[in-house]
Order: sequence, then structure tokens, then C-alpha cells
Amino acid sequence: MGTKRDLESILEQHSPTAAAIAGVPAGSIAGLDELDAAILRYLERQGRATNYEVGEAVGLSASAASRRILALESSGAIRGYRAMIDDRLLGKQMTVYIRVTLERQSSTVLSAFEDAVRHCHDIVSCHLLAGQYDYILVARVAGIDDYNRLHQNELSRLPGVIRLETSFALRDVLEGKA
Repeated sequence: MGTKRDLESILEQHSPTAAAIAGVPAGSIAGLDELDAAILRYLERQGRATNYEVGEAVGLSASAASRRILALESSGAIRGYRAMIDDRLLGKQMTVYIRVTLERQSSTVLSAFEDAVRHCHDIVSCHLLAGQYDYILVARVAGIDDYNRLHQNELSRLPGVIRLETSFALRDVLEGKA
């Protein structure tokens, strides 16, 4: 029966991240193995974990975890790290969902809308939809007056918008899975 180090060696020789470490272009990596997926799940919850902590969580040494994390970063599987801020501490108490209908779905109108919405600081996410609405936006605002400001000064002026339909969250139950 092999040791933990033997298992790591075998996994590294046969995993997609090992190919990335060996210099195979990141775009050619088709999928992730179970250890890569476990690392990603762990880092999603514990983004500030050390290589040692990641390794302990998934059964690797710190150096093997470090190599896999670097490969996941270079392949684009890990796009970055960020702090998840409690918006309530910044005075943004309300989550707002805005369904957007555009005048048409031409590439020009979609691009203009997407470019403009990137500059709306209160919008925390924007998703192109299939179905009745073209987009759904998620905003964090201080309250109804702050949303009114956002609506009048920014949302109603976005290019191509013919209709906005808004819902206010009563309570945030699950957000970001941190």
C-alpha cells in the first residue's frame, strides 16, 4: 500500500492541474479532478486559508496544495480573491431585485446596456435572462429614498430600457454561501 506522498505523486501526474504546471496551455484543460474540485469548494468558503489548511482539508501536503492552487489560478478556475463585506455596515440595508425589459435584443442594445450598468455602483450583479425579462439586476441601497435616487438618476437612464419592475427583499436568507 502506498504512502500519502505516493498518492499525491500519482494524482499530480494524472490531474489536469498537473498538466498546467507542466506548461500545457490553460485553455486546453478540459475538466477538474476531484481534488481540484475539493480545493475550489474549500477556498470558496475559506478564501483566506493557508496552503497548509487547504492541504489538510483535502488530504494533500501544503506544497502539493500550493501547486494545485497556482495551477487553478493560472487556468482561470480561480479568478481572484475578495472580501465579502456586510453592506449593512456601510448603510446599505435593502436588497433590491430589478427586472429589466429592453426595447430590443440586438447586440448593439445589449452591449450598450451592459457597458452602462457596469458604472452603476449600487448594482452588485447583473444577469442576462431567457424568458419574459431581458436582465435581472441586484442592487444594495440604504432604503426606499436611496432606491428612488438610483431609479431616477441611473436605472431609468440606462440605454435601451423600456420597463423596470422592482421587488424588495424582506430578508436575506442565504447570500454568497460564505
